[in-house]
Amino acid sequence: MPQDFSRTERVRHQLQREIAMILQREVKDPRVSMVTVSDVEVSRDLAYAKVFVTFFNDDSDQVKQAVKILNEAAGFIRSLLGKRIKARVVPELKFHHDTSLNEGIRMSKLVAEARKRDRNEPSED
Repeated sequence: MPQDFSRTERVRHQLQREIAMILQREVKDPRVSMVTVSDVEVSRDLAYAKVFVTFFNDDSDQVKQAVKILNEAAGFIRSLLGKRIKARVVPELKFHHDTSLNEGIRMSKLVAEARKRDRNEPSED
């Protein structure tokens, strides 16, 4: 019988859920607020995990500072993660800012502006 999800995929989904809960409930730093875990990439041996996060605010300096704080708190988050999941190895966490959401919003606005401009300008045909 074929496997629907590989082990790394199952671990990836579980890590994403658990890290999101930890960031929401356990991390009390006010500089890290309104954070969303958008994706997690796990290495094949499950030793490393890249955690992609998005923030409600768009300020570049605040985002850089928040990612730095998350990377400094990675050991604390990893220890809480070890208590929540049943695994021999808890991956080493590295946080990265995910710009795809902001880029998608920007592209959507550009498309909307272009469509609006096309509707307002008469055709030269």
